[in-house]
Amino acid sequence: MTAKWLSIIGIGEDGLDGLTPAARAIVDNAEVFVGGARHLSMVPQDGRERLAWPSPIRTLLPEIEKRRGRRVCVLATGDPLHYGVGTTILRGVDMDEVTIVPGRSAFTMATARLGWTRHEVECLTLHGRAFSIFNAYVQPGAKLLILTDDGSTPAKIADALCVMGYGESRITVFERMDSASEGIVQSTAADWRGAKTNDFNTVAVECIAGPDASSRSRTPGLPDEVYANDGQLTKREVRAITLAALRPTPGEMLWDVGAGCGSVAIEWMRMHPRNEAVTIERNPDRVQMIAANAEALGTPRLQIITGTAPTAFAESSAPDAIFIGGGLSDEGLIESSWTALRSGGRLVANVVTVEGERRLMDWRDAHGGELSRISVERAEPVGRFTGWRPALTVTQYSSIKP
Repeated sequence: MTAKWLSIIGIGEDGLDGLTPAARAIVDNAEVFVGGARHLSMVPQDGRERLAWPSPIRTLLPEIEKRRGRRVCVLATGDPLHYGVGTTILRGVDMDEVTIVPGRSAFTMATARLGWTRHEVECLTLHGRAFSIFNAYVQPGAKLLILTDDGSTPAKIADALCVMGYGESRITVFERMDSASEGIVQSTAADWRGAKTNDFNTVAVECIAGPDASSRSRTPGLPDEVYANDGQLTKREVRAITLAALRPTPGEMLWDVGAGCGSVAIEWMRMHPRNEAVTIERNPDRVQMIAANAEALGTPRLQIITGTAPTAFAESSAPDAIFIGGGLSDEGLIESSWTALRSGGRLVANVVTVEGERRLMDWRDAHGGELSRISVERAEPVGRFTGWRPALTVTQYSSIKP
């Protein structure tokens, strides 16, 4: 077995005194320390080499590799594998060479202070990530624990909650947990008033929806009005049926071709934080709408390609599912989509024209799959009475690639 020359030790604000005997032995025996300024200040200045976190963090691995064969100890906050540096390091160093001793995570300490049951809480990090990720987690009754960038983040969280109609939500900010200077700040989002907190903090949010709160469900079929659009929108009922046909699975990649305002791709990503999606849209104005919708609905990682399919296919990772919402009449589109799809992947296409329907029927005859028609009627005023107003009937093709 390869010698375990690299150690990753979770350390809290109580420093070396809070380490287990095993972790303390590793620290005492280390030749090289790696960590942030706060971590490195916790170990004695005794001549051993120190390496501060580089910026960007991805340059850390080459620096660690240069010290292979020496006893290298990485000091990390709390649990190194829960939104921690341990995940980054293990992308480049085999686990057989690494010893990991986790400490108490901020999430564990916060739930203990609040009396929250850990498995009922959603945990996320905004550290080094787009703030709009937060928007995807806000739902009535949700309990959130959030790692932050700095002392200004709690105020941003309060502002975002108020904008979404969750001003009565309760916010608790834990500062420097387990240190001698530990502090706590509590308020509703509406009463936060921009108070700044210590840079090293963890935020707990108990989401309380007000009467004007926008719908935040992760179930497919968000209200049409939450999307900025110019009419090129897969309507709510059809969108829910389309997502069911696409069968999202955590960690999978979707291509949304002829994306319009991006609603299908956005709801694919909202169903699980590991889901990925690419939108392909030729209209620059709609590309702007896709970007705005992705930010507002908490999917800033959505990849947006301005261009036409199938030319744009070369710019993206291979898909597990493809949705064709527009451009089906383009030469070679459905053929190229089918070729790009992995075995076991799903292809779903929606059309509203007779010509598009004929194209799907021909493809089904040649390659199999299922065709269905989706008709939706909504009750609307007819003078002083109420009548049913039908939307355009959608023909949907779906197939699983052998």
